[in-house]
Amino acid sequence: MESLQALVETLNYYVWSFGIPIGDETIPLVVLLLIGTGLFLTVRLGFVQFRRLGHGAAVATGRYDDPDDPGDVSHFQALSTALSATVGIGNIGGVAIAIHWGGPGALFWMWLTALVGMATKFAEVTLAQRYRAVEKEQGGNSVAGGPMYYIERGLGPAWRPLALFFAVMLGLTAFLTGNGVQSNTVADTIEAIFSVDPMITGAITAAIVAAVILGGIRRIGRVTAILAPAMALLYVGTAATILLMNAGQILPTLGLIIDEAFNPTAGVAGTGVGAILVTMMWGVKRGLFSNEAGQGSAPIAHAAAKTDEPVSEGVVALLEPFIDTIVICTMTALVIVMTGVWSERVPTEVTLGGGDLSYVTAKADGAYETVEEPGPILVTDGVPAAGGTQPAWHDVPVERVYIDEAKTSPFSGVIDPGGKRATARDGTTHDSLWSDAVESGAPLTMLGFRRGLSSLGDFGHYVVLLCVVLFGISTAISWSYYGDRCANYVLGAKAVLPYRIVFVGMHFLGAVLPLKLAWDLGDVLLGIVILPNLIALVMLSPQVVEMTRDYFRRRPWRHR
Repeated sequence: MESLQALVETLNYYVWSFGIPIGDETIPLVVLLLIGTGLFLTVRLGFVQFRRLGHGAAVATGRYDDPDDPGDVSHFQALSTALSATVGIGNIGGVAIAIHWGGPGALFWMWLTALVGMATKFAEVTLAQRYRAVEKEQGGNSVAGGPMYYIERGLGPAWRPLALFFAVMLGLTAFLTGNGVQSNTVADTIEAIFSVDPMITGAITAAIVAAVILGGIRRIGRVTAILAPAMALLYVGTAATILLMNAGQILPTLGLIIDEAFNPTAGVAGTGVGAILVTMMWGVKRGLFSNEAGQGSAPIAHAAAKTDEPVSEGVVALLEPFIDTIVICTMTALVIVMTGVWSERVPTEVTLGGGDLSYVTAKADGAYETVEEPGPILVTDGVPAAGGTQPAWHDVPVERVYIDEAKTSPFSGVIDPGGKRATARDGTTHDSLWSDAVESGAPLTMLGFRRGLSSLGDFGHYVVLLCVVLFGISTAISWSYYGDRCANYVLGAKAVLPYRIVFVGMHFLGAVLPLKLAWDLGDVLLGIVILPNLIALVMLSPQVVEMTRDYFRRRPWRHR
């Protein structure tokens, strides 16, 4: 497992760190391409995300629906399916991870990613509708679309290799980003609260996912049309209650977020003072993971919408980054920052064989560096030897370790990372120790909600827990459709059922992987898969401009 973790971290470093050097820092190429394409499309389309947002909301309500239009699902069901994939763990765990690593300022860069991403989402969904295909499957015909189709059909047959590359990479991304990370977060959260073995949680959620996805897009659309709005209302309603109870802190917290975006201080995970590019990178990474603009996944769901007007589905897609990031992610971040839990240490059982445990050393700039396969660590009166390798939880060093939950007996002895145990001076061994440690991911958000609604006991805590479970399952359900459309494109209809079966197996596997490994591997695939899509969006942008002008000149919705 250590070798796999090292390989993934290396790949993650090159994908998200390779770029253009500016002074002592480097702006990742992925960040430049993602935001640059969004800005280009924003200007090219006349700031369509601001001018046509209201029309998108009107279309999504079903006001202009025609049941005789070609497609598999309604505008609302297509939006619900896409939102079920985007509104999920990224809004709960992803925001927390961005703040953990990049500080509160990471939210600002999530906003920027979302605002320019609205234009990107409009363009890719409009093209997906324009170049979608009717595929023959068991039981009848089904609509299929997405970047692989508009790359091949829009740019021409010579571009089919790029389309195949995209389809293969997104199919693999679906296994992890849209599936394994979801089950991992659900299992990790339930284990932290109820001490349930991740294998048990993974088996249960995998069975639920299988029961839905084997029914195809129509069943997926029906389920997500119920789940997505219900989950969003529950989560947003609870977060809004916390914000209203602390209304006086909203503006100061927003001010802190903006200030930290450009003048970041040392982050809780040891980002280092003034590391603005690190803060930016984490905001963009988690922003992309959350709203998926430019990734090319959501167009696959929107391609199935019942309409003969591609732009009408494009304006519906504008709503996604706004709802997902500008509204829901912001609420999550405000709760985490204003309650102060993002930098707070809480009593934690430090399992020496656990996936959240690592070993680090301090660097000159105040950041921490992970140490692979460290030697024994001497601990005296609970404190690791100064200047050496230190045990860390969520990559933040623990300051003092104890042998009991009440933290009355400091540990003295040797921690053996290789043996995954601690041996005290009297010869007794321990598989876990106790310490005050920082949280990250969904447990951090749960802590913020519990603190924000402390007058109601653990109510906020369990609301987030319920949403983690439902979001994780619904996101995996939606991503299974993205993946099987990719399998269908590459290998044909015969590959769809085998893909769904493997997808369910990967859901279970994701539940038992270490948290950091699951997220890092998902990030690697995420950073690669967006490249072919962004190339196609830029090259096909003249067509999007023309279709948009034509649609709003004709105003076809007036005749519905």
